[in-house]
Amino acid sequence: MLASVTRLSRGQRWLFALALVLVLLLVWFFGFRDAAEKKPPPPNPWMGPTPVHVVKVTKEDLKVHIKAIGSVVPVNTVTVRSRVDGQLLRILFNEGQQVSAGDLLAEIDPATYKVRLDQAEGSLQETRAQLKNAEDDLRLYERLIQQKSIAQQQFDKQQALVDQLRGTLKNNTAQVDDARLQLSYTRITAPITGRLGLRRVDVGNLVKTGDADGLVTITQTQPIAVSFTIPENQLVAVRGAYLAAEKTSTALPVEAWDRSEQSLLATGKLTTLDNQIDTATGTLRLKAQFENTDDSLFPNQFVNARLHLSTLDGAVTIPIDAVQYGSKGTYVYVVEEGKAKIRPIKLGALEGARTSVLEGLAEGEQVVLEGIDRLWEGKDVKVME
Repeated sequence: MLASVTRLSRGQRWLFALALVLVLLLVWFFGFRDAAEKKPPPPNPWMGPTPVHVVKVTKEDLKVHIKAIGSVVPVNTVTVRSRVDGQLLRILFNEGQQVSAGDLLAEIDPATYKVRLDQAEGSLQETRAQLKNAEDDLRLYERLIQQKSIAQQQFDKQQALVDQLRGTLKNNTAQVDDARLQLSYTRITAPITGRLGLRRVDVGNLVKTGDADGLVTITQTQPIAVSFTIPENQLVAVRGAYLAAEKTSTALPVEAWDRSEQSLLATGKLTTLDNQIDTATGTLRLKAQFENTDDSLFPNQFVNARLHLSTLDGAVTIPIDAVQYGSKGTYVYVVEEGKAKIRPIKLGALEGARTSVLEGLAEGEQVVLEGIDRLWEGKDVKVME
């Protein structure tokens, strides 16, 4: 009897648990589920107005530039070498120093060349004395020949001696000039104005005229030049602007910017175009000159050159970041009555962060600059300050 009661109680417990589960399911279905369905869904951020920043289309004078990568080249570079052989006695410059043409840079031991000058001057003095004596005799022979006291042959011989000594005097004079010139070469001076490089020889060394490295190099940095190339397809525009500037006795401005194109280093002028196109690269080399009074340009430095060809007066311009590119060409989003509208445009010249628009926009229209990635035709927008 006790076992039967125990089995019955276990079955009742299972029935009770099943009934409880059914009650909970009914409560969730008719209570919480209905409340969840009646609760409004969260707002969809893609369906509301899109916040955007806009800029107005403006009219301004826009400079037309051609950009190219260039390198700074000195107008003149000279390797200072000795013109005579000898021991380097003194160095009178500092590395990197700015020097002017004619400044004394170094001295070579002049003793040997002073001795040669003294020898040449001695020979010159001796020849002068001989010539004076021969000329006195010749004047005496002239009187005697008139009196027919001497033979004509003796007179002619004296005349030849005078001519010979005059030639020797001229030769000795040239030797003195040469010796004095060689002595002057022991003082090495700067041939041009510029900045010195690193010293290549020390005091006490023997230097020769054939030394390839020389003593030091001088680079002229004021003024300085920038060499750059343009593609062949830009030749017509550049040459036309260059010839037009020549007729008005002006020059096309050229700007030199740093590698990041964030800092303007110097402003100069175009001086020349090469006389032929490089067939290997299809480019034409140009050269511009800069005063470089502040030494902002350094020889062999890489720069970004901007050649100013012309100025567009009253051009319609927008930021280049507002322009979009699609399968049908270039376009922008304009804001009309609180909605974004796609507007196809035709671009013109580009200057820095702004570009000219030839067709599609008018001054004063609002063009979307930020928030473009969430726009489409007819999308509601909210203009943010």
